[in-house]
Amino acid sequence: MKPVDVGIAVMVAVIWGLAFVASRIALDELPPELMTALRFGIAALPCLLLRKPKQVSWPLLIGISFTLFLGQFLAQSIAIAHGVPVGLTSVIVQSQALFTIGFAALVFDERPSRMQVVGIAIAAAGLVMICGTVGYDFSVTAFAILMISPISFAVGNLLLRPAQGARMFDLFAWLCLCAAVPLFALSFVTLGTQPLWHALSHLSLAGIVSMLFVGAISTSIAYWLWGRLLRDYPAAQVVPFALLVPFVGSAASSIVFGEKFGPLRLAGMITVIAGIAVMLLSKRPKALPKVA
Repeated sequence: MKPVDVGIAVMVAVIWGLAFVASRIALDELPPELMTALRFGIAALPCLLLRKPKQVSWPLLIGISFTLFLGQFLAQSIAIAHGVPVGLTSVIVQSQALFTIGFAALVFDERPSRMQVVGIAIAAAGLVMICGTVGYDFSVTAFAILMISPISFAVGNLLLRPAQGARMFDLFAWLCLCAAVPLFALSFVTLGTQPLWHALSHLSLAGIVSMLFVGAISTSIAYWLWGRLLRDYPAAQVVPFALLVPFVGSAASSIVFGEKFGPLRLAGMITVIAGIAVMLLSKRPKALPKVA
């Protein structure tokens, strides 16, 4: 990779790590469904000037949006709002690599390499270790909701494959629009007009800056840059940079919120990241021959 593109990949990983902290700041003032709706509403503003990619049908666009964006980030927001630490959240979300490989094996007959199987086993062991710490500082229900995030992320990854020919910026803008519309509707139904307006009108400067960072920088610009890198380089060169995200998220959360991890949880988080590293740095899976 060119040095400038390496710098872009690192910058995107740092932005995504910091976005977990910004999300937590915004969630101190906004309900999860409204915060997530604003995130995608801001990121969808380019749709005013951009047409929907012709290569992507409406059913596929909605399917990608509801998994890669709506399901992933709404689950994150609800979990963080219910006490799941930001640093732990950033690690759990990256376990999507485990589910992506597993679902690809089931749906596309992609046989994982031996090293990927080892990585899956290591990451799964780390998740089990983390499960042993659940119920003390946050509920089992909150953790279960959080696990929806990497699963939705993984399904969205697979649904995104047929849309690879579309322009990334246009595609992600319309994906955000498809997520924003039902999320705003959900906010109206669950909150009501008056509480919703009260939450928006009393948003502090820190909340506004956090929402702009999460919506415009982390969701719109960062995803577009990541998509360009995946277009110009093999995934094996680009995807490992995502390993920086949980480190940045955990470090930033520790600095901003004073988040601390017990020995078992810290060991589990490190084990999950190690397993993901093994999966991402191993060879690509081989596709099994199709049976007529």
